[in-house]
Amino acid sequence: MKTFEEIGVSEPLRRAVEELGFEAPMPIQERVIPRLLGDAKDIVALAQTGTGKTAAFGLPLLQRVDPDEKRPQALVLAPTRELCLQIGSDLVDFSKYIPGVKVLPVYGGSSIESQIRSLKAGVQVIVATPGRLIDLIKRGVVKLDDVKTVVLDEADEMLNMGFLDSIEEILKHVPEDHKTLLFSATMPNDILKIAKRYMKDYEEIVVGSRNEGAENVRHIYYMVNARDKYLALKRVVDNSPNIYGIVFCRTRRDTQEVADALIKDGYNAEALHGDLSQQQRDIVMKKFRDRVVSLLVATDVAARGLDVDSLTHVINFGLPEDTAVYTHRSGRTGRAGKSGVSIAIIHSRERGRLREIERIIGKKFERKDVPTPEHIIEKQLYNLADRLERVKVNEDEIARYLPGISRKLEWLSEDDLLKRVISLEFNRLLNYYKDAPKIDFIDAKPEKERKGGKGKRFESDGDKDRRVAEPGMERIYINLGKRDGFYAGNLIDMLNKLVQGKRVDVGRIDLMPGYSLFDVKKADARKVVGALTGAEFVGKRVHAEIADATRDYARIAEKKRK
Repeated sequence: MKTFEEIGVSEPLRRAVEELGFEAPMPIQERVIPRLLGDAKDIVALAQTGTGKTAAFGLPLLQRVDPDEKRPQALVLAPTRELCLQIGSDLVDFSKYIPGVKVLPVYGGSSIESQIRSLKAGVQVIVATPGRLIDLIKRGVVKLDDVKTVVLDEADEMLNMGFLDSIEEILKHVPEDHKTLLFSATMPNDILKIAKRYMKDYEEIVVGSRNEGAENVRHIYYMVNARDKYLALKRVVDNSPNIYGIVFCRTRRDTQEVADALIKDGYNAEALHGDLSQQQRDIVMKKFRDRVVSLLVATDVAARGLDVDSLTHVINFGLPEDTAVYTHRSGRTGRAGKSGVSIAIIHSRERGRLREIERIIGKKFERKDVPTPEHIIEKQLYNLADRLERVKVNEDEIARYLPGISRKLEWLSEDDLLKRVISLEFNRLLNYYKDAPKIDFIDAKPEKERKGGKGKRFESDGDKDRRVAEPGMERIYINLGKRDGFYAGNLIDMLNKLVQGKRVDVGRIDLMPGYSLFDVKKADARKVVGALTGAEFVGKRVHAEIADATRDYARIAEKKRK
């Protein structure tokens, strides 16, 4: 595997992408970047969203830009406002250490006057939706005479949305000696038409299947200790200021508790589960569809009637046992040509389940560090600045109040006023995250060691490691396993129904064919054993005990089976 340095990426760009967590180029980046930096011909790249496309075109595009020239030198066309903003944000992040480079997203639905002012001030990179760019070209505000690189991202989606004529109109204004990079998930005839008409002797690069359908979902996981899952959830939400998503929980009880906690902590959330009346569910779903609520905490069954195309995130507050359920959850985002994110917040013992889901859906999850307080606050500050830029000012209505406010605040300097606006918005976050610890789960052993050397996994039912509890916990044995149709969700349901008092915190769970082992806090162990023993599960009488590390439960289960 090559490094970013080996494929020609400059030091300022390497420093920026390393800070963003990129360790090595992804396949599409390794193949595209050297060609765009060299003397390569035009490129048609067939790849799905989530394969690292933005860095593949963004890094060489930025490296070819001259910061001293204040005219547009690179143009990226995208089908939607959301993708336009995302690409623009990524390019700004990549160019962090290149002084003087300005990136401007240009799209409909935002103030055109503000965009015109930015263009007149000078930008090197324009990221645009076709309609708004044509409007600016017709006004004489945008000149594309110095553009050296043109990127058509999600070209098939632009064609689906009827942008073919617009693309052709825009390309007429670009010099003939530019490089064109066309990204598409599929290769319909109209894409070939554009390629043949506007691209000179282009090279085709394929990552994945040549005509694989677009799947705009990025799969990410965060690994934390079981007790830190809620803290991780809050950080993920805080790190996404404009989040509009569903948090999936396994049980009704978990769903209500997570929603209540979020509401108590000041988040715009609601619960959706089977214990609500139909009228209550209709009210919650309407509030969510109308974006009065930005976070819906739901069980899978309750969310089935909800059809929303514009979700930014799906968050799994625990992986489902059935991979089809995960697929259904993640498929709720990334619809209608938009990109989406499916996040799993897991503890270390759910790693195997994650790998199984990866195998079945044919996609890799990216492991990310839980967002740090510093990153969250920086992200929120930039979001506030963006909101201040975009806010619609009603000049006529507000004018009569300005003199009085100005007199009241005239003793404040511009700097003091800005600090107070920021403090008004961010004191809660600043206080909450003051001295907040890092909560990522740290692997005690490297991956190869955990697997027992070269690919050997400790998966035999007689493995003694399964019988040992994590520190501060007690290991419980129960005579139910996968052969009984018993899974983690069933265990949680039984504990919720049978154990009196406050909710039992469950740690690591190991499900075997004929039995299961799970961790609870030492103080709860005897209460849990007493509550489970004698109960019934699908006609089978339950036996539970505090696990004995010297007993071979696999052999016992096999004897009972015979």
